[in-house]
Amino acid sequence: MSLALLGCNAKPPPDRSATLEAPPWDAGLTRQLSEAIDKRRAHGLDRLAFDAPKAGQDDAALTKTALAYASALARGASDPHKLFEIYTLPRPDPDLQRELAQAMSERKVGAWLEALAPQDENYRKLSQAYLALGEGAPAAGPDIARTSTSIRPGQSDVRIPAVAAQLVALDYLEARQAGGLAYSGPMVAAVRRMQGDYGIEADGVLGGRTLEALSLTDEQRAAQIAANMERLRWLEREPPATRIDVNIAAARLTYWQDGAAIDSRRVIVGEPDTATPQLASPIKRLVANPSWTVPRSIERKELASKGEDYLRRNNMAWKDGWIVQSSGPANSLGLVKFDMANEHAIYLHDTPAKQLFGEVQRQRSHGCVRVEDALGFAEIIAAQEGVGDAWRRARSEGREQNVALPNPIPVRLLYQTVLFNEGGQAIVRADPYDWNTRVARALGFGQGEALLAKSRGPEPGP
Repeated sequence: MSLALLGCNAKPPPDRSATLEAPPWDAGLTRQLSEAIDKRRAHGLDRLAFDAPKAGQDDAALTKTALAYASALARGASDPHKLFEIYTLPRPDPDLQRELAQAMSERKVGAWLEALAPQDENYRKLSQAYLALGEGAPAAGPDIARTSTSIRPGQSDVRIPAVAAQLVALDYLEARQAGGLAYSGPMVAAVRRMQGDYGIEADGVLGGRTLEALSLTDEQRAAQIAANMERLRWLEREPPATRIDVNIAAARLTYWQDGAAIDSRRVIVGEPDTATPQLASPIKRLVANPSWTVPRSIERKELASKGEDYLRRNNMAWKDGWIVQSSGPANSLGLVKFDMANEHAIYLHDTPAKQLFGEVQRQRSHGCVRVEDALGFAEIIAAQEGVGDAWRRARSEGREQNVALPNPIPVRLLYQTVLFNEGGQAIVRADPYDWNTRVARALGFGQGEALLAKSRGPEPGP
């Protein structure tokens, strides 16, 4: 007989070998189940039909309904592995059948079901925002698009505050630049920038597709919020206290240390055609002065037509059948690579193209994540992990050097498009990969129509 040893912080898998005899369903337990399902709107699940429990209904049918609803709350109503080609984030895996039997024995079916959903503050806020949209027919949309009349630079209009608020939410305008009813100055520049990102004629005129891009109906907001709640249900309830979270949709990184966010910065993520996948993978080492071995896909699509002169100008050469770019400030990986262990060759790294961090729509890579002030971020990690001296020595070598981290740092590449401002208001941001549509459809929403930022083509580098 072998004995499996668990790590200090590891949790044993649920014991599914033992059975627990559940009592029969009675009127009280059935009522608890029915009341819990009636509250499913708080979880954005009101578009899905769960069999309505009835007193005296067959026990097997009631159990099936209870387990179906429990699974939707505990793990999500949809399967991310079926919706996305790549999804490696760990999902909850509770023993729902055993837990249901326990809840029935304790006559706490309703409380058990409600506790299965995420209990964190973000999920609670999303639920409140969803409920606040109200029931019934979808509203026509905010004041931004209530008329078809265009607003031209220099004009005043009562819709300007709503337009300004949305431009601030989308990072095109600073909050201090918003105010009044006049459409001029920085606001016009912000609109032109937004128009350019979305493939709209950058004339600064607020009308047509521009107003559509800045306004959402209640139905569209509901679909976005519900999709975000569903993604949170896919995630493990207790993420690692020390980790790096990258919100692909917002192109931002947050570094958590012992449960506290100690650093946040912009990143550049994949173009829609080379989307950064939702995955979990640890950083195992810092690589100083990295070289770059060009992947076959980039070699075939982008370098096949380039001559030897191009390779020389970019410090590239053939080595063992691969194109390799030498270390240096002009290397596509910049001066540091945060090496991650995954089969998809996705990792974080520096970049010489610093100007891209100034863009609002930062989907410009081949799938890897480029980090703003990556050297500064590497210093923070090295200091936190106690390898600061080793990292500085490696940097000073001027050639590729690895510095192993004593404790690999978990990284989660997530996709969240609904954030909250300081006042607690839900801000629906851009959905750059149109990934909300497939999730919302799985939750019973209609197809919808996403307005996507135009593709500018990926910049050189992974």
